[in-house]
Amino acid sequence: MKSIQYKLFKSGFAILLPVALLACACSDQSKKEPVATTAVPKITTVKVISPVQRQPLYKLTVPGELVPFEQVTIYPKIKGFVKKIFVDRGSVVKKGQLLALLEAPEVNEKYQSSRSDQQKYYEDYLYSRQSFDRLKKAAEKNGAVAAIELDKARSKLRADSSAYASAKSTTSASAQLSDYLRITAPFDGVIVDRNISVGALVGENMTTSLFVVAQNQRLRLTVAIPEKHAASVSTGTDVTFTVSDHPGKVYHSKLSRDGKLLQQSTRSVTVEFDVNNKDMSLSGGEYAQVLLMLRRPEPTLWIPATSVVHAQSGIFILDADSGRIKRIPVVEGIRQDSLQEVFGQLKPDLKIVKNGTEELAEGTKIKTKN
Repeated sequence: MKSIQYKLFKSGFAILLPVALLACACSDQSKKEPVATTAVPKITTVKVISPVQRQPLYKLTVPGELVPFEQVTIYPKIKGFVKKIFVDRGSVVKKGQLLALLEAPEVNEKYQSSRSDQQKYYEDYLYSRQSFDRLKKAAEKNGAVAAIELDKARSKLRADSSAYASAKSTTSASAQLSDYLRITAPFDGVIVDRNISVGALVGENMTTSLFVVAQNQRLRLTVAIPEKHAASVSTGTDVTFTVSDHPGKVYHSKLSRDGKLLQQSTRSVTVEFDVNNKDMSLSGGEYAQVLLMLRRPEPTLWIPATSVVHAQSGIFILDADSGRIKRIPVVEGIRQDSLQEVFGQLKPDLKIVKNGTEELAEGTKIKTKN
């Protein structure tokens, strides 16, 4: 009896187990399948602003260099020995002042010979002229002087006149060579360097200079203006500068010369400011820290610095005019406080996202508020 009951229980369990498993599977399947719903895309709301046009003064700090207004290295024109030296390093000189005297006996001899030749040709010229004048006067009487004789006298006068003019030129050239023995200052200044001694042989083919003379009562402040600021320099641009050997002292000047041409090696334009140095407080040759006050030639567009997005793909702003994001590449200029100067395909009436972010992709649909 127990054996029969056990067999009936076993067969019933075998029938019920698959049914239970199927019910569980159906229940799990119903939990996994989501209920289909219609999702509404989210539209981002952004604040927008318009660029403003400004033409403000702005500051630019760059290094500069003070150099003598004029500086020249003096070489000898002709070969000779140094006879006398009248100045030394640091001597203050005036224009035309004698710096050194050279000695070249052959030059003096050549000059004396030229003067003698000039005198000889002058005497010949005077004689020819007198002879021609006499024959011309005698020829006023018919048959007194043959015409050919008068022509000969005229030809001789012309030849002697030309010889005398040539002798005068030769003497003048010899005198000029004699003047080259006197070394004089080309302008007011100071002797920066002296490279000779008495008795030294100097000449036109030698590389050693005699003196270096610099004008330091007036200096040039040379400054290299970076390319993106070159157009902001104009007549009357103010500059202040300091030098390390006079701490705390500020010097002032205005633009004197603009190089105009952009130098390819440095991508900058060199400008100069004249500096009065009559009190000799500046030596010339110092490096200076220069502060320039610049202004763009025309008004430019400015936006909040937060509107500019810096990404790996470049620098851009987000245009929201059409209700969808459009990225516009820009180039940054200068920055003043919270405003950034920008250049690009921009118009003053654009609507730009105030707080730009790279997360707003191209074409993203947005709502705007001012």
